[in-house]
Amino acid sequence: MKRQKKREGPLKAERKEGVRPRKKKRGVSPPFILLRRLKASAPLRIFGFPWFQKSLIAAAGITSLGLLFPSGNLEGMGGTALFMAFFLTTLYFFFTRNLPQVNIPVKDLFFLTITLFGSSAITKGAYLLAQILSERVQEIPLSSYLYFFPVAAGAILVRIMLSSEMALFYAISAGVITALLLSSGPFLALYYMIGGIIGAHSVARCTQRTTLIKGGLWVGAANLFMVLLERLMGGQEIGLRAAADMAIGLSGGLTAGVAVVGITPIVEYIFGYTTDIKLLELANLDHPLLKEMMLKAPGTYHHSMVVGNLVEAAAKAIGVNPLLARVSAYYHDIGKITKPQYFVENQMDGANRHAKLTPSMSSLILISHVKEGVDLARKYRLGNRIIDVIRQHHGTRLITYFYQKARENHQEVNEDEFRYLGPKPQTREAGLVMLADAVEAASRAMEHPTPARIKGLVQRVINDIFIDGQLDECELTLKDLHEIAKSFNVILNAVYHHRIKYPEQEAADGGNGPRSPKEPKDKPQRRKENGRKDIRRLGATR
Repeated sequence: MKRQKKREGPLKAERKEGVRPRKKKRGVSPPFILLRRLKASAPLRIFGFPWFQKSLIAAAGITSLGLLFPSGNLEGMGGTALFMAFFLTTLYFFFTRNLPQVNIPVKDLFFLTITLFGSSAITKGAYLLAQILSERVQEIPLSSYLYFFPVAAGAILVRIMLSSEMALFYAISAGVITALLLSSGPFLALYYMIGGIIGAHSVARCTQRTTLIKGGLWVGAANLFMVLLERLMGGQEIGLRAAADMAIGLSGGLTAGVAVVGITPIVEYIFGYTTDIKLLELANLDHPLLKEMMLKAPGTYHHSMVVGNLVEAAAKAIGVNPLLARVSAYYHDIGKITKPQYFVENQMDGANRHAKLTPSMSSLILISHVKEGVDLARKYRLGNRIIDVIRQHHGTRLITYFYQKARENHQEVNEDEFRYLGPKPQTREAGLVMLADAVEAASRAMEHPTPARIKGLVQRVINDIFIDGQLDECELTLKDLHEIAKSFNVILNAVYHHRIKYPEQEAADGGNGPRSPKEPKDKPQRRKENGRKDIRRLGATR
């Protein structure tokens, strides 16, 4: 029987052929294997579900709040915690189930919990300090100090970080919980609640830090009026005591505004929120990322500026935040900085880098600028809202040029390989940037742009994107699309407007420019003769 030849391993075979042997992969250590298996196990997999994370955050928050309440026995603490749990759960389900625009992710719920607990803890500490001061200063009773507590600061902070709906949710919660914490009646709950609602409304469009101070003044004015109403409802005399209480309420509102000014940058940094104040800083054209784009990819920079003008006008027309739309447009193509010469707007020398590449490779380069843009945005901490627009501004659109080119070369082509990875736009701002980006790029290829051609181009591009289903997941309506098209037409007509030719340009064109109807036919001849006389005066001859 013939003896079988022993099979050689790949490393030994490579040594025989003179190839450098590959390094043997080092195995994973047992502790890491155990940890990986534990993460994949069913009991620990539950930690990855958002509803479980929200439940943990809510339970921790309610327990922490319960510790702040004065209670002599365990039953009292348990009853207080159950009441707060029932009250906050009722509010949560009402807002999330009845208001479709309200969605509270895990991060936002954690922020709300931290803010509510922090405000309650500060109020509890201030209340203990007020008790000491009221004992030492007999002229100012303890009830007067309660008007000073800046509970409305939390509602203002929630409004500029999240939304009006979340600010209303917080104002109601903070008003009731603070009144329970201070063992006060329903008037104080309404006092804090109304102050928070007015403060949140006054900073709805916060584009300057002084707006927060003005919001604090509005809260102070509301506090002053509420103190006055309390005196009138109780039939009390409005004298020096009432004036002192109103002054304390006014100073409390102003303190709330000043506190938010100091807290806002810290919250922006920790939670990664992008406020209007942060957007104004990013809109500065001296930002390092914009300056780098202007130097490395000047064509992309100019394209982004025009897209910014388009989306800002359209955002005002449909009631979207114009500042967020404009700043998102400025940064939507920052990923092109890494490979600027592979994009046609930056090919100043006329050399096409894609001529030597296959269509699939070219499409991969184009698709990669989205991921590289997201990485740059995270590196420069642009914020989640701008990162989302960068990721979504192409949606899952097809790269038509290279797809058609691949179909000419091959019989069967997978269309998914020539589509962007998405996701589709989730917000109206992201949808606006997608539309403006496509319209501006298409208008660059238009020859002899006229108002009629621009109108037809805008309508065609918007229809193509709509039919492709790219706007299915954002809240843009047909009425919005009509207003967007009108605003795009106005801006593009301003960009591609016509100018009359000056006399020097007419002479350079050989006199073929349009002649004024009042200009005599022999005027060019006279001009020529006058020119010869001027040459003779200078002593030159032809």
